[in-house]
Amino acid sequence: MARGLMSEEVLINVGPGETRVAVVESGRPVEFFLERTMADALKERTGRAGHSVIGNIFLGRVQRVLPGMQAAFVEIGLERAGFLGAREARCLCELTGLDEGTLPPISACVTEGQEILVQAVKDPISEKGARLSANVTLPGRLLVLVPNQSGVALSRRIEDEPERERLTALVEEMVERFNACGVTGEPAGFIVRTAAIGATAEEIAADARQLAEEWRQVRDRQKRSSPPSVVFHDLDPVAKTLRDCVNADTERVLIDDAEAFAEAKHYCKRAMPEMLDRVQLFNGPGPLFALYDVDGQIETALEPRVELPSGGWITIETTEALTAIDVNSGRYTAATGLEETSARINLEAVEEIVHQLRLRGTGGIVVIDFIHLNEPDNIAKVIDALETGFARDRVPTQISAMSEFGLVEMTRKRVREPLDKLLTEPAYANCRPRRKTCATVANDLLRRIQREAAGAPGRTLVAHASTEVVDWLERGNPYLLERLSEKVAAAVSLVPEPDYAREKLDVGVLQ
Repeated sequence: MARGLMSEEVLINVGPGETRVAVVESGRPVEFFLERTMADALKERTGRAGHSVIGNIFLGRVQRVLPGMQAAFVEIGLERAGFLGAREARCLCELTGLDEGTLPPISACVTEGQEILVQAVKDPISEKGARLSANVTLPGRLLVLVPNQSGVALSRRIEDEPERERLTALVEEMVERFNACGVTGEPAGFIVRTAAIGATAEEIAADARQLAEEWRQVRDRQKRSSPPSVVFHDLDPVAKTLRDCVNADTERVLIDDAEAFAEAKHYCKRAMPEMLDRVQLFNGPGPLFALYDVDGQIETALEPRVELPSGGWITIETTEALTAIDVNSGRYTAATGLEETSARINLEAVEEIVHQLRLRGTGGIVVIDFIHLNEPDNIAKVIDALETGFARDRVPTQISAMSEFGLVEMTRKRVREPLDKLLTEPAYANCRPRRKTCATVANDLLRRIQREAAGAPGRTLVAHASTEVVDWLERGNPYLLERLSEKVAAAVSLVPEPDYAREKLDVGVLQ
């Protein structure tokens, strides 16, 4: 379906412990983002109210250089040092004459003890520190500032050729003027974002000036700071969602928290006034995510098997190396024969595969085992459907031709933690491969308490949960209970239940 023909809404659910964002297309959630709140002491180390450090710029110190790994570890003030690969450090290399595709040795890029400016491009995962890049950028609403590099690049999603030419000429002229006048304080280039489609020269120039001012502030903080320290932190979850997920196709943005709604209005007035009337405060009835069964869709996305309308199904299994998807026909048989059956099931599977990979946040290599097809036209239909389905995806994808065995290989850029790693962990003593983490269940409990309190203001609530979940809240994260008390007009008593499974919760009014 062509861009612009599909309705799009953005839902922002703000709780004591999490800000959750769902992008909904034609009534179905297709993207899900999550940022967890943290204690004030941790905020000072990350520079943000959410758990994510992606986009933050750090003044770091090179801790170790590992030529064998072609990488370096950089101390940035978090629990673990960040990881800087040679590709991401290439811009620091002083060697000349290297071919574009040739990576310099990491020792030619950084030295131990060196102070460097780096940006987090991936959050810390399990035992791994944040992934870093020395190619620092500053994202705006319409543009992305690329310091110390010249030239203009355009988002691949700007497809209209006359518009590409207009934007390229406009921004190239602006860059030349900026660099000549020293607006950014040093040479800089820009990446033109999809949101710039149709923007005027004045709007683009205003965005560029804002980014130039932010970059000057980064350089000023760098001069006044000692490593490790944060010299720039990206927007908080609500404003970041508006910047990155909202565009001309977005019909409305619903927010279920008055404070976050005010923050969104403030950001819109400054950066995107055309969206002011589309940002709305949601006051029920019922939870915001119940509008489109977002929680139910998330539960489905945590399971390996997904049913198809015809009775077939797909199975999605992710390993460290790749994600494998198997398409099964089940009991469905078309009256016209095996080829027609296989084609219909495969096309149904394509629609669900696109939806599941986007909702799950799956990245890396994906191998799809389709049901075997003989007719070239049917094979072409499957590949065309895949390409059309991912055309709306914000994340870059590449799709190969179908092999003689019915396999299609594709890659989807890793840009965030996948859903299963955000919400679950390995279940070593359980028949299921994964189970929800204590943090996930505790935040489910906080949301349930909020819902019950809304229906019984002033009453005392009793919440029963497993001992480990209550302990996670009371001992490990008491600040979440403080935030809960600020949001609900009810007293809450937490009761640990040793016999409860981790995911079992009961919340009710004290009788």
